[in-house]
Amino acid sequence: MSRAERGRLARGFGKRAEGWAALYLTLKRYRIVARGMRTPVGEIDLIARRGHILVFVEVKARPDLMLASDALRADQQRRIIRAGEWFLARRADLALLDRRYDVVLITPWRLPIHLTGAW
Repeated sequence: MSRAERGRLARGFGKRAEGWAALYLTLKRYRIVARGMRTPVGEIDLIARRGHILVFVEVKARPDLMLASDALRADQQRRIIRAGEWFLARRADLALLDRRYDVVLITPWRLPIHLTGAW
């Protein structure tokens, strides 16, 4: 399998994982505001709202839980924060909400794990 094929499969797996995470959060009474939000300063997998809290969510899908939980690096956290600030600068209707940064871990054959206030 070529590198391009592996990349295409990984992107497809990531999109499916985002879908599972969005469904899981919806079942937990979150409203999905945006998915796969690309900004000039970075991408945010999911943006969700529950009450007065706006949550920027990073989805990590890996073959096992340990790999998934270790996958979020400090530079990714900074990128998500910058992208969230960019998003809020354009959405005045959401700018006054409290903010939180969460992670949803996706592993095969298990329910997603939602880590609130991950950083």
